[in-house]
Amino acid sequence: MKKDKRDMILDAAEELMGVMPDSDITVEHIAKKAGIGKGSVYYYFHSKDEIIDEVVVRSYKKALREYFRDIDERQTAIEKIKRLFDSMIKKEFHNNQQNLLIALNIRDNITLRNKMKMAAIETVAPVLAELLDQGIAEGTIKTDMPEESAEMIVATISFLFDTSVFPERDQKLHNKLRLLARVLETCLRAESGSFDFLFSRRDNYTNN
Repeated sequence: MKKDKRDMILDAAEELMGVMPDSDITVEHIAKKAGIGKGSVYYYFHSKDEIIDEVVVRSYKKALREYFRDIDERQTAIEKIKRLFDSMIKKEFHNNQQNLLIALNIRDNITLRNKMKMAAIETVAPVLAELLDQGIAEGTIKTDMPEESAEMIVATISFLFDTSVFPERDQKLHNKLRLLARVLETCLRAESGSFDFLFSRRDNYTNN
């Protein structure tokens, strides 16, 4: 199927971000990479920054599409949350589990790193909030602040897997994920072991 120009622009920008700092990328670079005119780029986007922002948001939207494609509505809330976390974290560790921050050459760009975290909260947290609501209905989760809890959880996960903040990929990360699992079980009053998948499948998310 032929790609529309908007996708061509975003694909070109993402590819360029993998080989050069975003500060060096221009609209001319993106247009040339996409094989279209500069005017066409401005038809879809007002600026280069808008394009870069959409590349970041799109990465999480892709993760959610993967989640919704594979989810089974008969699953419990905890099972769905596990699947959602799998989709979210694997999207950050694509290309042989290379962190997206590094793959897009933005590890040292504080603004873009923060945009990635905000994109995660804006796209993933609403889905997680619905799953928390399901858990409340099932009686497996107890919280009177599902939306706020979802935002805090997604923000924490994004922060822990930001290798520019925590560059280690060793036992320390494993311990942090184990601690996070205990914190979530306590705050959400979930059954012990409900969030063990965060650290028990750690090798899927790291290079160890």
